[in-house]
Amino acid sequence: MLSLWLARLIRAYERSGDPASRLACGTAAGALGVALNILLFALKLAAGLLSGSIAVVADAFNNLSDAGSSVITLIGFRLSGKRADPTHPFGHGRIEYVAGLIVSMIVIVMGAELLKSSAEAIFAPESVAFSALTAGILAFSVLVKGYMWGYNRLLAKKLDSSAMKAAAADSLSDAAATSVVLAAMLIARFASLNIDGWAGLAVSIFIIASGIGAARDTVNPLLGMPPDPELVERIKSEALSTRYVMGLHDLVVHDYGPGRRMITLDVEVPADGDILLMHDEITALEQRLRRDLDCEAVIHMDPVVSGDRRTEALQCRVSELLAQAIDPRVRLHDFRAEDRGGHVELIFDAVVPYDVDRGDEALRSDIDAAISELGEGYHTTATIDRG
Repeated sequence: MLSLWLARLIRAYERSGDPASRLACGTAAGALGVALNILLFALKLAAGLLSGSIAVVADAFNNLSDAGSSVITLIGFRLSGKRADPTHPFGHGRIEYVAGLIVSMIVIVMGAELLKSSAEAIFAPESVAFSALTAGILAFSVLVKGYMWGYNRLLAKKLDSSAMKAAAADSLSDAAATSVVLAAMLIARFASLNIDGWAGLAVSIFIIASGIGAARDTVNPLLGMPPDPELVERIKSEALSTRYVMGLHDLVVHDYGPGRRMITLDVEVPADGDILLMHDEITALEQRLRRDLDCEAVIHMDPVVSGDRRTEALQCRVSELLAQAIDPRVRLHDFRAEDRGGHVELIFDAVVPYDVDRGDEALRSDIDAAISELGEGYHTTATIDRG
């Protein structure tokens, strides 16, 4: 029944792409997560107290922290769906990342506390009472967490949600951790070997690792991360298939939360083309990107002189010199050669990889030294780009 309910909400979102439908999916998943985690907490706490197992009690409180995490995820989804306003002109989508980060911190703190309790149980072990009821509760928990992992993973993919991805990873680690606790209880029952404290230690490590992984997934988009290569290729394909566009560069994707992207890029157009016709084509390209890729696009036109053999030869030679002096991966764009009385001014942007560990001033000095190979009549005005 629950699966059918979620599936119906997902289909509604896929048909409409409406933010309200996305919000409904996230709200339903968050509410379901709260209910299931509270149920598991109550069952495991009772089982842990009856059996005297620190590992089962630790696992119970892990589910309680998961319930709190689901509440935060639910609130984050609700707030991220708010419309843009004068204070937040790009919307509130990044609140979803913040919610995911808070969830991750809660998970890590809970894991650290359970690590301490488990270490104490290792040095001062207590007997654990086995019962079929406790084992059944743990097995049931593994199945429930597997179900939660499945629907959270599906929602993370369908909604492009970091918060749902964190919830899916947390559910999977919970299922593994509970399996370890169940295995420890069975070992104690049938092999008379008390490894309850060690099982609790393993559970806490699972929890901490899950929290760190989820934190990484939410911090990266907050700090700014490279765009999806598939998205970049689709943007390039759309741009290069547009009339008059000869090339593109300086593509930047700004992420303001799921479904809230802004892109900027420069496209190269013929310097002798009709400016009005080219403007119309670029405007149409912006509209296509908005419609097909769900992102706001701002495109700058760079006029390029084509068929100038002297400029093309100079660009080729400068590229060779900079590849030797700096790095073979250096690329040039917006290259112009202007006669200025007694010298030729070479004006260009040099795209230098991030892992070339030199400052811009040092790179400009390297460029000047490389250009000196052309002779005294050449000067440079170089802009350093990182990409």
